[in-house]
Amino acid sequence: MPRQRNFSMQRYWDMLAGHHEPELRFRGTTHAEWSAWRAEALNRYLALLGEFPERVPLNAEVESAVEDGDLIRERVVFDSEWIGGAVAMSVPCQLLRPKAMTADGTHAAIICSHGHGPYGKDPVAGVRSSDGHVTSIAQHNYNYGEQLARAGYVTISPDLRGFGERRDGADPFPGRDPCNVNYVKGTILGRNPLTLNIWDIKCCVDYLETRPEVDARRIGMMGLSQGGTMTTWSIAAEPRIAAADIISYVNPWAGFGIHRANFCGSQVVPDIYRYFDTDDIAGLMAPRPLLIEMGIYDSCFFIHDLLRGYEGVKRIYAAAGVADRLWADVWPGPHAFGGRKAFEFFGKYL
Repeated sequence: MPRQRNFSMQRYWDMLAGHHEPELRFRGTTHAEWSAWRAEALNRYLALLGEFPERVPLNAEVESAVEDGDLIRERVVFDSEWIGGAVAMSVPCQLLRPKAMTADGTHAAIICSHGHGPYGKDPVAGVRSSDGHVTSIAQHNYNYGEQLARAGYVTISPDLRGFGERRDGADPFPGRDPCNVNYVKGTILGRNPLTLNIWDIKCCVDYLETRPEVDARRIGMMGLSQGGTMTTWSIAAEPRIAAADIISYVNPWAGFGIHRANFCGSQVVPDIYRYFDTDDIAGLMAPRPLLIEMGIYDSCFFIHDLLRGYEGVKRIYAAAGVADRLWADVWPGPHAFGGRKAFEFFGKYL
């Protein structure tokens, strides 16, 4: 009888994932089990992220402020990292607020993270400076930063590292994904691009706390696709985010990550699946309110996988005794912002 052989790396990874269970997967049912798990899981999660940069003065500047219909549209830039006493990284943002909003410190704010598209923050903030921007907004209902601002919130949409204004040219590494190149460079130096982006989100929270309009206790976050990645990972690391909407992300690593490789170097850190699946990371949000949006016709993250991810988060929220604070919006649409429950959700919890 001939020996069984395998030469395929894909088959190897699939077999490995098929026999894998994350070491810190939540398996409990009681509040005591959840509390013990959360303490251990959060410490391990923060250790996997690695070192955050040191806090530096934001030196925030509003470079422009213009009326755009019933909104004020601001271009805001602040610093997030120094190296050797010099500015090493600055963060360009679009900040939107209703024109009639008062500067009395009573208003809620939402950090709106973009996905893995070519225009960074701009479509999320409703910038329509090209046909491509307009198409991107229409395809993904992508301007949720603009939509939530029109609903009465301060919204801030930052460029992630390697995207939008922070991308080193249109094609910095010809034939290669810049996210993966930057991931390898960061691995050599002991820094994860995802961790650095989480740090910049933390700096967005710092900045919003300085805004005269904003109540620092009422800061939320939302994002689609890679923005969903950023929302999931940031809420686990940043306790000041009071409520969040994850749009099209929480689903098992074995499917979208290992089998289909539907991720990039900006969306992983080493050893993450050794300890956690994505629902475990999202579950670190508990007991804070969380909305998970899932498109039935999503061709990027399949609905059967999204539902499995949601069920994992649901188990965590149930054990934490806050099942009512986990919302789901399963809607008949593609890889996009559904928006059927987001406004009600943030209205209730922010």
